[in-house]
This record gives sequence, structure tokens and C-alpha cells, in this order.
Amino acid sequence: MVIVQICVGSSCHLKGAPEIVALFEKSVKEQKLDDEVILAGSFCSGKCNRVGVTVTVNDEIFTGVTPESFKEFWHDHIVPKLGDGK
Repeated sequence: MVIVQICVGSSCHLKGAPEIVALFEKSVKEQKLDDEVILAGSFCSGKCNRVGVTVTVNDEIFTGVTPESFKEFWHDHIVPKLGDGK
């Protein structure tokens, strides 16, 4: 099980959190990962970056996630944690 928390605090919201949430939802749905990936919103973790959104995967915090970097982020930080490496 992979738990993904996307910051929806005011700073991350302004930096594209709604778009990042939509990209995560789309990827989970398209790859039929509803049983393997839990998506949740979170408030500010105090790790704000100048660009992009803060995302926590399980207990690891990542900053600077943007729509442009999402695909790489997904493949580098989500896929390896999935049960069968989808």
C-alpha cells in the first residue's frame, strides 16, 4: 500500500496543488490502482519550495512537484513502491 499525501495548504494550492491532485487521481484510475494507492490531502508540512507542491509518499517528503515533473515523479517514487511494479 502506498499512501500519498498532497499538500493543499495555501502556498501549495497557489503553486498547483489542484492540478497535482488531478494528475494523481487520473494515474490511479487509469492504472487501476485504487486498492494499492491511497490519496489524501494534507496541510502545510513546513517544507515549502519556491516551485511546485509538497507531496509525502508513505513517510518520505518531496518538494517541488509540478505538472511538468509529475510523470517522472510517478515513475521514480510511486511505481517502485507498488506490489508488482506497475
